[in-house]
Amino acid sequence: MTTSSPNRWLTPGDLNGFLGLVVDNLSIMAFLATALIGIFGFPADIVFLHMFPGTAFGVLLGNLAYTWMARRLARRTGRSDVTAMPLGLDAPTSIGMALLVLGPAFVNFKQAGMDDHAAGVATWQLGMASLLVMGLLKFVLSFFGAAVQRHVPRAGLLGSIAGIALVLMGFLPLVEILKVPVVGLAGLGIVLYALVAHGRLPWNLPGVLVAFVVGAVLYYVLGPLGLLGSGYHAPTGWQWRIAWPVPTLQGFEGLAYIVPYLPLILPFGLLMVVGGINVNESARAAGDDYPTRDILLVEALATLVAGFCGGVAQTTPYIGQPSYKAMGARTGYTLLTGIVIGLGGVLGYLSNLVELVPLSVLAPILVFVAIGITVQAFEATPVRYAAAVVFSFFPAISRMVTIKLSDPTYVPPDRFAQLYHAGGHGLSELAVITMLGNGFIITSMIWASFVVAMIDGKTLRASWILLLGAALTSFGLIHSADPSGGVYLPWRLEPALRDMVWQFTGAYVGLAVVLALLSWQGQRPASERAAH
Repeated sequence: MTTSSPNRWLTPGDLNGFLGLVVDNLSIMAFLATALIGIFGFPADIVFLHMFPGTAFGVLLGNLAYTWMARRLARRTGRSDVTAMPLGLDAPTSIGMALLVLGPAFVNFKQAGMDDHAAGVATWQLGMASLLVMGLLKFVLSFFGAAVQRHVPRAGLLGSIAGIALVLMGFLPLVEILKVPVVGLAGLGIVLYALVAHGRLPWNLPGVLVAFVVGAVLYYVLGPLGLLGSGYHAPTGWQWRIAWPVPTLQGFEGLAYIVPYLPLILPFGLLMVVGGINVNESARAAGDDYPTRDILLVEALATLVAGFCGGVAQTTPYIGQPSYKAMGARTGYTLLTGIVIGLGGVLGYLSNLVELVPLSVLAPILVFVAIGITVQAFEATPVRYAAAVVFSFFPAISRMVTIKLSDPTYVPPDRFAQLYHAGGHGLSELAVITMLGNGFIITSMIWASFVVAMIDGKTLRASWILLLGAALTSFGLIHSADPSGGVYLPWRLEPALRDMVWQFTGAYVGLAVVLALLSWQGQRPASERAAH
């Protein structure tokens, strides 16, 4: 333990930590902007002048609070090796917001007759409302975090977020990498070499920085020479986009649009609470004992403030606190990150960096994070639950397929509706894929939880979990028969959709009855279950 100079503000390790934390946040903001603008045709000014300032302001406030908490801990203990908890934008849920909530909502608003600007404003209001709901949920659950952990098995929590990471945060960015393969694959290879294989880079440079620089150099050297084909786009000129994160009540107007997206938004908030508890435990194991409730309250309040100021992506404590500690970071790196990201949202230089750096350069970082989250789902879960983790991936895969199939570029809306309602032997394949993907995060938790209960020999508990799944299915919170994923009162649905709902609901009830009957024969001894 180090006991000298506990009040030092900046160390060499803080510079390394600052670089890594800034790049993490920048890459997520870049993906958010690129996905909305490039994939969905979202108005860029709304992203950069309305969404970015509030989102960055949440990062600023959260990092300032965590810096203060670390300084307080250092003064109380007399230690100089206290490392602040890193805070930033949560990658899986931010990407999920872009691809599953904001982007599809923008398309839906346009299909309802709004022009691009009006649809963009309505989507921005929906994004703010989503942050307010998630922030409020996190605030309430911060007082009951331990109870949440007790009732939802780790396989369900980590499996559901790993499913998001694998197919949305890993596979989709991998596609972007291979759109400009000369640039993207080089960066990805360096990231894998340095951070997965733990290879040594010259002068011990950080792998993320080297991958970033190599990718950018390849892009801006080969692109103008015509060697990247259509993958190169000349950068636009520098613009000062001054926009203050002023509190606004427009998020309350977005509450009118939020109901169809609650099956996604509520699990996003729940995952951050449990993730915050796990992250704080890892920091405690590394020697920095922060009050769990305070850590959770800071991220909840940072999310709420961001939502009130126009933000659309929630903040979270990052899981890498022991890694930042190992590289020598203390309290300066969170302070610097908060200031740079916060001012960048106000002065507009973050938006310029996002426009200058192509997604093929940033995507390798996202793929690495996706690999890490997926690996963690298996490493942090007992081996006997591995099947439950794998089983929880299927709804996320289905959601990814639905995203592509519902894109009018691939399947025109009238053709989609025709295939969705096609008869035959059982439900149509498109209906099954869509319903399996709707509400996929909660579905993943339900599926992993009942499999874990069966593995533990708690067959009756598994039956009750399935009955919960049946109830959620009935109202569209999972397996919504509405192709857009909306919730509903089942008796108000048209007959064809109501039949789909009852079939999925009946499946859950039927399996619950079977397991309840099997529970009467008693469970096998633990030693016998382990042997199998």
